[in-house]
Amino acid sequence: MRNFLVRLRMVLMAVVSLALTPMALAADSAPPDVLVREVTNEVLAIVRQDKAIQSGDTGRVLNLVEEKVLPHFNFRRMTMLAVGRDWRQASPDQQSHLVSAFRTLLVRTYSNALTQYRDQTIDFKPVRMSDADTTVQVRTEVRQTGAQPIGIDYTLEKTPAGWKVFDVVVAGVSLVTNYRGSFGDEIRKGGMDGLIRSLEEKNRSLESGAPRA
Repeated sequence: MRNFLVRLRMVLMAVVSLALTPMALAADSAPPDVLVREVTNEVLAIVRQDKAIQSGDTGRVLNLVEEKVLPHFNFRRMTMLAVGRDWRQASPDQQSHLVSAFRTLLVRTYSNALTQYRDQTIDFKPVRMSDADTTVQVRTEVRQTGAQPIGIDYTLEKTPAGWKVFDVVVAGVSLVTNYRGSFGDEIRKGGMDGLIRSLEEKNRSLESGAPRA
């Protein structure tokens, strides 16, 4: 069940990440819940019909993610939250390397996981927010035949460039908080440079293990 949760978390993050791009022109005006719902449904329809993605072509997905996802996620804030208070001890150069390595890790993980999508459906919950809100959580529930529904909630912030995702909560567990524990262990063992090396090694492993087109 734990592996299922991990895989499903990454699959749905990938879907929402990819989905933000088709409505990029409307990002400044679309409410976060409308943005997530409409574009997620659109992307799911595409994934269902894409035989290359379903057959495990992570290279095809990776190219799409690299081109479309990055402008719509606040990877710097995600990295800051994942590293926690140790972030302030990192030099500007280390911070830059951390953001780059963590971004690559997430994008590669999303790409690999998206090829596992099959028959999940998503139930979008009502969102309560005011015009003054700058941080909003969009709650969803993922349903799959033969499994209990799983809550996946997306936390977005309002920026001059539109709404951006900076955390995902799966079955009550925050993505950035979940990474914080392992990041802390790496920092205690090898300092900030040790964490950077660990992330880069994971990225190389994901790259070498990805099926080629």
